[in-house]
Amino acid sequence: MDEITLENFRCFREKQTVRLAPLTLLVGENSTGKTSFLAMIRALQDVAYGFQIPDFKEEPYDLGSFDEIAHHRGGRAGRADTFEAGFTSQPKKNPARKYNFTFGKRGTAPTPVRRRLSHGKTWVDVSFATGKGHSFQLGTSRGSWKIQIPDRLRDRFVSEMDPVFFYFVVDDALTSDRENRIASREDSPPLEQPDLESLRRLTFQSVGLERHRPFASAPVRSKPHRTYDPARTTPDPEGDYIPMYLAEVFSSDRETWTALKEGIEDFGKAAGLFDEISIKRLGRKGSEPFQVQVRKYGGRRKGPARNLIDVGYGVNQVLPVITEMLRPDAPTTFLLQQPEVHLHPRAQAALGSLFCQVVAGERQLMVETHSDHLIDRVRMDVRDRETSLTPDDVSILYFERDGLDVRIYSIRIDEAGNIVGAPETYRRFFMEETARDLGF
Repeated sequence: MDEITLENFRCFREKQTVRLAPLTLLVGENSTGKTSFLAMIRALQDVAYGFQIPDFKEEPYDLGSFDEIAHHRGGRAGRADTFEAGFTSQPKKNPARKYNFTFGKRGTAPTPVRRRLSHGKTWVDVSFATGKGHSFQLGTSRGSWKIQIPDRLRDRFVSEMDPVFFYFVVDDALTSDRENRIASREDSPPLEQPDLESLRRLTFQSVGLERHRPFASAPVRSKPHRTYDPARTTPDPEGDYIPMYLAEVFSSDRETWTALKEGIEDFGKAAGLFDEISIKRLGRKGSEPFQVQVRKYGGRRKGPARNLIDVGYGVNQVLPVITEMLRPDAPTTFLLQQPEVHLHPRAQAALGSLFCQVVAGERQLMVETHSDHLIDRVRMDVRDRETSLTPDDVSILYFERDGLDVRIYSIRIDEAGNIVGAPETYRRFFMEETARDLGF
């Protein structure tokens, strides 16, 4: 995703479009919509790439029903009848691919009621309303048209989210009863086979973008245990499964374990948390309990291996985050809430460096953070060219209250690591604290 647009969604009333980057940092005071923003990113990927109705109550985000999600304007204005969201994806050397959705209320849940997909001059605009005479519209560089949906396809059309289905609807219209089902708009020429080919490219390119769902982390991860019993390694936002995943890789794939262990230990050393991580089996069989242990070195001497539950809580809180990012089969997109929780400033800064390294490996991170140490490390690593990241690869989104609404400012960094385009209120609290400390 390169841009995201929101309107009448939660605390975002006015339509606003903000820039996303390979590494996007979400900053601002509590309760300014940062978590809701992350939830919408996952919802948009679900409806655009997975062709499914998004669940706004799925962990780690529970935004409630439609009445809790649609913006309430206050007073007589009341609650919005719909809310809108969309995003732009700009593949290299290709026209931008744009997705826009309108969500309405069905029962108590928000459901997509309109969908528009465009790529260059080709577009399809579909309303999911029910009833006779249902239709959708499409356009190419030659013109635009309205397609009537036949009775035999109407029920499937209303429930179908796959854009490829729209291609088959058009193909069906061209081959059967086209005069009664295809209407030209705005003096456009008749719809012909080349237009169908343009639509085919649009819809099938969308299918080709289907990918793993983003990994979404909870703001507080699971508590450590003294021993773990082997169980299924099903991912979860709190990272409950991470010890089982580490033990499974340790036992079954030594090559992957060696690379993963090295990456985790590199971060542990940079953060000052630990120098070594290991799995200790408490029996000979893979079905028997095990422990996760870490070790800190003291000069040339190795300290004792200590159980995960016997070291600082920060180790256990950050381990699921770094493991998810370093595992070889990780998804391409991460949505992280406060990954710095319980970490010392040195470790928070090390997280910033790790994020730069991960993004340089062709992944996209959206990070909600309250850590200036993390942000400053990202700025300095880009300035010092510690990785291949450029200033354009980083976006800082500053969320600021404006009455009952929230405005998002897109902030950049320059080659020298300086903040560019920030409003006067950005970091005002820290400047006031500094001035007070200096006696001004």
